[in-house]
Amino acid sequence: MTGSTQYRPAATTSNAPVVRNKPAWRMPNWAITALSLFVVLGTWEFFGPRINPLFASYPSEIVKAFWSMTVSGRLPEAFLASMQPFLAGYFIAAVLAIPAGLLIGRSRVCDAAFGIYVIAGYSTPLIALVPLLMIWFGLGFMVKMVIIFLLTFFPVCINTWVGVQAVPKTLVEVGTAFCAPPSSVMREIVLPAVLPYIMAGLRLGIGKAVIAMVIAEFLTSISGLGGVIVSSANSFRTAEMFVPIIIIMVLAVVLTNLVSFIEHKVAPWQSELAGRDSA
Repeated sequence: MTGSTQYRPAATTSNAPVVRNKPAWRMPNWAITALSLFVVLGTWEFFGPRINPLFASYPSEIVKAFWSMTVSGRLPEAFLASMQPFLAGYFIAAVLAIPAGLLIGRSRVCDAAFGIYVIAGYSTPLIALVPLLMIWFGLGFMVKMVIIFLLTFFPVCINTWVGVQAVPKTLVEVGTAFCAPPSSVMREIVLPAVLPYIMAGLRLGIGKAVIAMVIAEFLTSISGLGGVIVSSANSFRTAEMFVPIIIIMVLAVVLTNLVSFIEHKVAPWQSELAGRDSA
């Protein structure tokens, strides 16, 4: 009788240190932005004095013009005159466009009845209606607010509409299967899914509203920041002309980032799903 040998695996030791790769260092987003601004402004400041001041200006001269216009009160007055119709028109457009987009997206009847007008309004060059709007609303605050409202309403409404149509049908069917009323389906299922689309529409609306504000001030009563641009350009004061232009650019960037911040607070899951970070 032959004896059999039993196989035993060799003992392994688990005392070896585990080496973990450290994540590679990444420059924060704010540092990249600051470096980009430094390079652009430094290049502009270096080459700007070599250009005829009638054609362009440079940052140091623009800062001097900004200070003198602020001290004289001209710039704060123009800024306030521009912000009043801007905020009113943008707020009213957002308040009306979001429910309209939700309604058109959820209702087949509303889609068929009003969707064509929304698409037509978005595609129409609304600036061509400014002379008619001036006849209807005059040359003051009201006509500027209406112009801003019209250019802001349609992108916000269409984005919300598209967002509702992009909601997975299975989610709505699950809510319906559990006998949830339509209001609960809208509030608990549709609205959270559409929220990123709404925020994207609001960001697009800011750009449209800024453009509308300047165009309204160009074509109606020459006032506000747009009026400062026109009067400075007509007097060949290039540095003063750049001041309101840069203020408008900064305003649009700040408001857009504000909407993004609000989106991150009310819909934090969107950043996680998209794999974005705020470093």
